[in-house]
Amino acid sequence: MKTRPLTLLLAALLAAASARAADDLPQLKPYLAQPGWLTPIAPLRIADHTWQVGAAGITALLIKTEAGAVLIDGGMPQAAELLLANIRKLGLQPGDVKLILNTHAHADHAGPLAAVKRATGATLVANAESAALMARGGTHDIHFGDDIAYPPVQADRLIQDGELIQLGAITFTPTFTPGHTPGSTSWTWTDTQGGKPLRIAYVDSLSAPGYQLVGNLGYPHIVEAYTGSIARIRTLPCDLLLTPHPDQSGWNYADTANPHPQPMSCRAYADEAEANLKSRLQSKQ
Repeated sequence: MKTRPLTLLLAALLAAASARAADDLPQLKPYLAQPGWLTPIAPLRIADHTWQVGAAGITALLIKTEAGAVLIDGGMPQAAELLLANIRKLGLQPGDVKLILNTHAHADHAGPLAAVKRATGATLVANAESAALMARGGTHDIHFGDDIAYPPVQADRLIQDGELIQLGAITFTPTFTPGHTPGSTSWTWTDTQGGKPLRIAYVDSLSAPGYQLVGNLGYPHIVEAYTGSIARIRTLPCDLLLTPHPDQSGWNYADTANPHPQPMSCRAYADEAEANLKSRLQSKQ
């Protein structure tokens, strides 16, 4: 009987501690996507072997070869079933996807890769920086912390800058273009259109949405990374430019009659990014 008041006291203390913890520890913020990032569309032909298979406002590319298909990026985590459905619409089965490549490991591009990898059995290829972030499911991000988490996925093959990736007759070249993330990667390959070779450049984002560019302890050389990447992008083989966010390179995938109303060159894309970077830095001064 004498222990009952002590038991009640301990329970009260634990309840108070739990209440304080609830006040002190913030909930994770939901990752709210733009509507177009979740709007399904049918596959859109980009070139003879290259198709857009993702949502209306996020690029996910499928490249068909005689040895199977390559998927580059996926979109938001919710997009896995859309990707698989569009792959089937192109006359393929999920198991026909042999390789998965990526530009950068944020949730709006790498979100469904774990589910797609399970469904296809494909080999996921990435550089070490992106592989580490994907293995964490996007958590501990330099800029966003844990706010844009997604199902983690393990890379099967780590690549070096410029290491050639071949499937069938198509060779993909990765060019490391860090800045938007430390592992940002741009991809180039040659397809055909109208019987003529078409050099496609799928160039990663060069934006810095809310990033701390000066005095960033987690990414001290972020400005130098952007500057170097901008210079590299100007030199890419680039008859046709694609970007993870299609509007940044003049695409509108939802408009099947005119999906590329404002074509942009790699040089123009780099020039615009350079101007935006200089403006951001000047505003900090």
